[in-house]
Formats: sequence, C-alpha cells, structure tokens
Amino acid sequence: MCGRYALGVRLAYIQQRLQDRGMQVDEVPEDDEVRETYNFAPGNFGAVYRADVPEQGRSRRSEAQDCTEQTPAQIDEYETQPAATKYKIQSMKWGLIPFWTKGQPDYGSLMRTINCREDSLIEDRGMWTTMKRRKRCIVLCQGFYEWLKKGPGGKEKIPHFVKRKDGDLMCFAGLWDCVSYEGSDEKLYTYTIITTSSNPYLKFLHDRMPVILEPGSKAMSTWLDPSRTTWSKDLQSILKPYEGELECYAVPKEVGKVGNNSPDFIVPVSSKENKSNIANFFANAKKKEDKSEASTETTTMSPKKESASQETEDIKGDHEDHAPVPVPGVKRVHTPDASSTPEVKKPKLDSASKTRSPQKSTKMRSATHNSPMKKKPSGTKPTDGTQRITNFFK
Repeated sequence: MCGRYALGVRLAYIQQRLQDRGMQVDEVPEDDEVRETYNFAPGNFGAVYRADVPEQGRSRRSEAQDCTEQTPAQIDEYETQPAATKYKIQSMKWGLIPFWTKGQPDYGSLMRTINCREDSLIEDRGMWTTMKRRKRCIVLCQGFYEWLKKGPGGKEKIPHFVKRKDGDLMCFAGLWDCVSYEGSDEKLYTYTIITTSSNPYLKFLHDRMPVILEPGSKAMSTWLDPSRTTWSKDLQSILKPYEGELECYAVPKEVGKVGNNSPDFIVPVSSKENKSNIANFFANAKKKEDKSEASTETTTMSPKKESASQETEDIKGDHEDHAPVPVPGVKRVHTPDASSTPEVKKPKLDSASKTRSPQKSTKMRSATHNSPMKKKPSGTKPTDGTQRITNFFK
C-alpha cells in the first residue's frame, strides 16, 4: 500500500520535469493550492496530472447536443472530429470520494479509498467502474514511505523511503473523481493511488507497492488517453510492478508523525552528509548531556588532574610542542608566562631590596651607577619571594 509520500518541490519544478520528458502541460494551479511537504498524508491536496475532460465524463455527442441548435449531421460531424486534448496539473485531495456521495465522509471512510488494488479493476463492476473508464490520472511525487516491521510481533516499525534511483519524479497510476455534496455547488476533486504486488527489490519491505509509470512512455500515454472509454486488457496490463531501478533506505523515525516536516526525511539516517538530521540531532544532544555530567563528576573528584588533561587535549594539534597551558588560578610568584620564551630581556626588580635577581651574566650594571654590580657570594641564598629562574625550568 501507499500511506505517505514526499512532495517537497514547487509546481514550477514539476511542470519543467514533465515537459523535459515530452509531456504536455497546458494548465498549472497556483503554488498555494498544492501542499508542499516531505510528509504528505491522506487528506492533503496534492499534484495530479490528467487529461482535461468533463467531470462527469460525458461523450462528445452529449456536448454537441448541449451546444447551439444543430442538425443530426452537424452533431455526427462534431463527434467524429478529433479534439485537441489538453493536459493539466490539478490540485486534488488524497482520498477518493465518488461523485454520488451526498455528504462529507468521515476520516475512516476516506482512509479506505486512498489506495485502489489493481485486481479490483479486473471485473467491470464495483465502485471504481466509472473512474477507471474515463477518469485515469497520474499522481506526482518524489517518492513514498513504507514501514519495516521488526522485533517481537513486529512492534518496532522503521520508516523507509523509496525513490527512483535516477532521482526523477515518481508518477503513480491513479483514478480521480469530482463530487458536489448535497445542498452545495462547490466542486471537490479527489484521487486514489493504484497499488500492485511488490517487485523483488521491495519484497522485504512490503508485499504491495504503488503502480509506477515511466514519464513520457507509451504506457503512460495509453493510461491518460481520454479516447479509451472502455476498460481493456491493455489498460489492465499497465498495472504491474515497476521494472526500473529504485533506491530504498531507512529514514528518521520522526516522519511517523503527520505534523512533522523536514527535508531530512528523505535523507538516509546512515548518510555521513546528514550529520544535522533530526535523528542525529537528538542523539548528539544526549551524548553532550552525558559527557557534561561525567565531566562535572570527574572535576569534583579530582580537579587538578582533570584540569591538566583537559588543557592538554584542548591545544593538541595547535601548539608546536603540545605542551599544556598553565592552569588558571594557581599562584606562582615571579614566574614568566608559559607562552613566553625562557630568555628574560627585562628581569623584574626585587620589591624588598630594589636589586636585580641574579642572572647568568657576570657583568651587570646598576640601575643608578654606571659601574658593574658586585657578584654575590655563591653561598648566598636569594631573598624571600625570589629564586633563580633556572631553578624553575629544572
């Protein structure tokens, strides 16, 4: 079956793609008349391609009789003249409502007519009889969704997206009708999608699939031909599993809720290019939250170790020797900044003695006298608050 599909493109794009495949488009609705969404559900208004024929499917003889007064000969001539068929894209509601319906059906009744089995059209009777003879159409989309049942009793359902491998538009065989409810002159156009047995590629997913027609093909021309007003074996033979190449893959589970809509719904969940899709977004958010809690707990237990290792990790690959930066908040007296070089061009004066700290150079001049400073004995200890800079680097 087909219970959800994607139509996230504008009508101008659809029109261009059909014309590129040699299909005639004489009329296109306004953009706001068709629901542009990656999560298209029953009850929404979609894009349907069909021949421009009367809503009630009347013959050309009936049309001729309704025109001005004409003789039987003129009517016969009008009936035999080939009419230039026009084709259009039209906005219609998904879920077929037959023209004889008097009142608006409930949602449950609507859901029963979103699909039409191809084997229900073999016999020339039933509710589909009028539609299959004169009201055949093409439903346009990017691809459709199907849910794979897994786990005990099939409780787990994993959504999959099915599209053409070449990325072109999908064209489903469909039927349409027009209804006016009792007491109303407003016309409501609705449609259904015809389904058939799945091809070998999709057997693992579901036992049924929509009937997919090739744009511009002979089969599509036959299906849309308004002159074929009798159901035939040729028309029935068109309704078969798709023989072209398809692509099927798992997509985010959020597509299961009708109200959700995102371009990521037609992107594989395993795609490396889809790092920002909805499924990965929630997964990454959870990982960040867990990592934050673990980091907080580790910091409380061993703050010094965590701080040092974190700083080393932060500068990895950016610093030429990968050395950790000093831990902020740890007091060091008269030590150079870790980012500076060991060479000290301007040594600081001792705040108590107002003399320079001892250096390697043996000739130093006083800040107030132009004479060398006396070298202190080797056994002399540095004053409080100072130490040899070489001792620090040891």
